[in-house]
Amino acid sequence: MRRLAANAAAFPGRIAMREKDRGIWQQTGWGALLESTLACAAGLEALGFTRGDALLVVGDNRPHLYTGMLAAGALAGYAMPVYPDAAPDEVAHAIGASRVRFVLAEDQEQVDKILDLRERCPSVEHIVHDDGRGLAGYSDPGLVSWQALLERGAERLRREPTLRDGFLQRAQPDDPAVFIHSSGTTGRPKGVVLSHRNVLSGVASAHRAHAFDFFEEVLAYLPMAWVGDFAMTVGAGIALAFTINIPERPETVLHDLREIAPTFYLAAPRSWDNMLTVVQVRMEDSTRMKKAIYGFFMGIALASERAKLEGRAPTRWQRLLRPLGELLVCGPIKDQMGLSRLRFAFTGGEAIGEDTFVFYRALGVGLRQLYGQTESSAFNAMHDEGEVRLHTVGRPLPGVEVRISESGEILIRSGSVFAGYWCNDEATRAALDEGWLHTGDAGYVEEAGGHLVVLGRLAEVVHTAGGERYIPNYIENRLKFSPWIKDVAVLGSGRDTLAAIVCIDKEPVGHWAEVRGISYVSYAELSQRPEVIELVAHAVARVNATLPEGLKLRHFVSLHKEFDADDGEITRTRKLRRNVVEERYAPIIDAIYGGQKSVAMKARIVYETGAVGITERVLAVREV
Repeated sequence: MRRLAANAAAFPGRIAMREKDRGIWQQTGWGALLESTLACAAGLEALGFTRGDALLVVGDNRPHLYTGMLAAGALAGYAMPVYPDAAPDEVAHAIGASRVRFVLAEDQEQVDKILDLRERCPSVEHIVHDDGRGLAGYSDPGLVSWQALLERGAERLRREPTLRDGFLQRAQPDDPAVFIHSSGTTGRPKGVVLSHRNVLSGVASAHRAHAFDFFEEVLAYLPMAWVGDFAMTVGAGIALAFTINIPERPETVLHDLREIAPTFYLAAPRSWDNMLTVVQVRMEDSTRMKKAIYGFFMGIALASERAKLEGRAPTRWQRLLRPLGELLVCGPIKDQMGLSRLRFAFTGGEAIGEDTFVFYRALGVGLRQLYGQTESSAFNAMHDEGEVRLHTVGRPLPGVEVRISESGEILIRSGSVFAGYWCNDEATRAALDEGWLHTGDAGYVEEAGGHLVVLGRLAEVVHTAGGERYIPNYIENRLKFSPWIKDVAVLGSGRDTLAAIVCIDKEPVGHWAEVRGISYVSYAELSQRPEVIELVAHAVARVNATLPEGLKLRHFVSLHKEFDADDGEITRTRKLRRNVVEERYAPIIDAIYGGQKSVAMKARIVYETGAVGITERVLAVREV
């Protein structure tokens, strides 16, 4: 809060937040943001919010939701963001974890979700809503509009002159800043409370490593419930006075990205893949001449970038043709994608495909790998600007210590590491040892250069019946490098051979089918088309070529539905819940290892309302 006040004093008129509303960008200066935050804090306190209270925040990225999070921190409480599409059971779990009394909801949809949960969650007393459309007739107790909350707070600030300074000084470095839930890949998500000191320590380490600078232009599109959004948008955004741009809706992110042209951009590998897919699809629909020009200059750029990554100098012709390629191909593509001003570009969350990574660097986007966790405030290691290696995540950040345990686990120690899981002493003891965070990741530090290599989750190290050691996630990530595959679960623990359950990516596969005149009416039908199964088989064969004989995939099934967070098969950050998948799709696994050619599969689907449906399909078991 004191950092926010310092920004308001130093440059009150400079833009702090910009939100697109009905097609027009609305701007808020640092001075106005401070006043709104103070009024919100005064209004919340008038409702009874006090030190140690939690503010559940549910909705898409919105300026008022960020303001509410800052106000909760100013009162020595903390924000608890949850995913806007979280199922009722997930929201109830979050509310029960801290006996939440206060909720800040985006709109009618989210208000209805909370009201429906009130019988199960009687601790909820006050629900503040940002967008009041559709709520005029609601008379539920404790329901208050954002505007009414601010007016009440502003009146208090006028009546009580000492209130302002009290809010600016109340929160201390070790007070909680945010309550984030872990991904919950192996069970119920655990609560991670990060202090102001944790978050700002991580930001300071990343800044010293040149991850970003003061006054960056950023797009706040990442889910508010993900630690990456809080660390970048709130932590770094306030500490380094970013201009925080908020898209109109999640569906308009790519369009808004082009309008903003940010200087800093962090995205998961899937997002980078999606943008690349858009480029590839548009080139497929282009003229023969444009395709030829694109292929020629991108070929040169890719060859040049691969040479750099391998430690070789580009050829003379590659250097001479690069400016022309930038003018004709690379520059226009970056402009169309909103990447023309990008100075700091990062990928994180999981491994990114080599082809995708090299493409962006060849395009002139200095894409780098970032490695972090919720428990360490999102920042552990990253590539240096001038030293990028495809197989590593870079060096540990300044102020971050890394060591490898005897079991091969990566251990982290820094000021950004949390103090422990919320009300879970057993999990805390397992995660923390004399200040060292057990990341749960297997890896090693290279002797030459000190780069950190992350192999995968230590708990997922398994063996085949023949004793071959492997990490399923390592193979899964390489399969997902294919533009045709969205999700995959590799099977084989204790078995003679490896196999996979594959979920195709409907958009690129659908476009591929459309261009070739292959008809379909649903995802389920598209997934079982022989041509699509052959497409997936080629992607599997390509990965098999890089694997040792004992770890090659021998069979796969193209699933008739996507893995879904609402069905509990993946987390909200799209991490696989392996135990759920193996239990739910046991008939498929039995069919694969039983030598069957097909299997009739019923799948349970949980809709947003909580209703449950069943879908049935005969799936082909394909031998590779």
